[in-house]
Amino acid sequence: MILAELFPYSRLIFTILYGITAVAIIGVVVSENRNPVKTLAWITVLVLLPVVGIILYIFFGRSLRHIRMISRKKRLRLTNRDDIKHLMRSRQVVRYEDEKSDRQQMINLVNSIQGSPYLANNEVEIYTNGKDKFDALKRDLLAAEQYIHIQYYIIENDTLGNEIAEILKAKAAEGVKVRVLYDHVGSFHFDMSFFKRLRKAGVEVYPFMKITFPEFANRINWRNHRKIVVIDGKIGYIGGMNIADRYIDGGKMKKWRDTHLRVKGDIVAALQVSFAIDWNFMKRELIEVPVAMVEPGSIKNPIGMQLVTSGPTSQWVNMAFVFQKAIDSASKCVYIQTPYFLPSDSLLKALQVAALSKVDVRLMIPRKPDSILLRYASYSYVKQCLTAGIKIYFYESGMLHSKVVVVDDDFVTTGSTNFDFRSFEHNFEGNVLLYSNEFNSRMKDIMLYDMQECSRISLRAWRKRPMWQKAAESIMRLFGPLL
Repeated sequence: MILAELFPYSRLIFTILYGITAVAIIGVVVSENRNPVKTLAWITVLVLLPVVGIILYIFFGRSLRHIRMISRKKRLRLTNRDDIKHLMRSRQVVRYEDEKSDRQQMINLVNSIQGSPYLANNEVEIYTNGKDKFDALKRDLLAAEQYIHIQYYIIENDTLGNEIAEILKAKAAEGVKVRVLYDHVGSFHFDMSFFKRLRKAGVEVYPFMKITFPEFANRINWRNHRKIVVIDGKIGYIGGMNIADRYIDGGKMKKWRDTHLRVKGDIVAALQVSFAIDWNFMKRELIEVPVAMVEPGSIKNPIGMQLVTSGPTSQWVNMAFVFQKAIDSASKCVYIQTPYFLPSDSLLKALQVAALSKVDVRLMIPRKPDSILLRYASYSYVKQCLTAGIKIYFYESGMLHSKVVVVDDDFVTTGSTNFDFRSFEHNFEGNVLLYSNEFNSRMKDIMLYDMQECSRISLRAWRKRPMWQKAAESIMRLFGPLL
């Protein structure tokens, strides 16, 4: 009876409740002082798309900037130990005579935004294919004596995944402490019995931000995209490769081209701290295991490095800042490899300014990436790049998954960060910065070799693409921040 009496007013009641909810959300969006364009976009969506607007905001619009990955007290416990504190000596290393040089400014920037020091004593191996990288990783895992820390966005239940799993189970049986983090969204479609078998064998394995109900909407938009391994505090890995067969055999692609690094030296301790913070964030114990003490002069031809981690909880958009500073500092060249190219407006303008200033700016992306949506979203920026004189190369030999930026003669950054909105704002990412003429030369040679497997795109030819493709590009570009 009561429901029947209220029914004529149900639309009015719904409108009032929605209006109150929408106004409250708009108040939150405005109070966060976001980019005005984004703020206005969300206000428009909430006003014009009843119900759908609120659902989209819950999934994709919320901010984590107020959340701490680790408390100040625990961070001090993690870093205030002799084996970690010795790294701080690297801050005293004078690498650049001019403290106001572009590279010194980059070092200062990274130190300011996340307290990551310049570490001078490191050696690096580059892997550009999965077979070589995973052969090396398996050898290092088998040689582990104390602990193994593994963090990947994706760990597939396939041939490679099971080979790694068997090694981890064997090492756990030997008494080696094995900890594994995987991203729950990245591995959401997998058979979870794979991870259950690891746990049963004594491996500590946990998902990052496990997707459960009703927390599903709160977590689905945030991914831990880092690919980090630390073994006994002596050897580290960081780069773009996940644990999956396709990184070796190409999968559905003819070839899967990626970049990964094996590192030794002081940078390993920085990787260890990063893993420990993520482990703690998942409400696990604070990891306080030792890392190797690397004495200055113990490594021949050492390479200076910094670790940059970024994510939705960071105060700043760390990797976007690093890319911006690197591009702005370029006087000779900027070479970029990325599987997806969806730059922010400021980064696009920085690349255009560099090219118009006669800096040699080259962008390499796959002709056909593993996502058709991201393909057309990336294509939507090609004309603007070509018009400014940026050289565009489409990788034709398969999937280009490498994430590398080379600037001038002495700077490189590589890791898990794509040149897109998601990596800059929504994903937890990890990159290393390398300050070295020798390493820069090696990486530049690799990229120049890759260009032989590319088609360079001309502005005249690009303008002739079909109308349906232009329309698809424009539509997909609108969804760029969500892809």
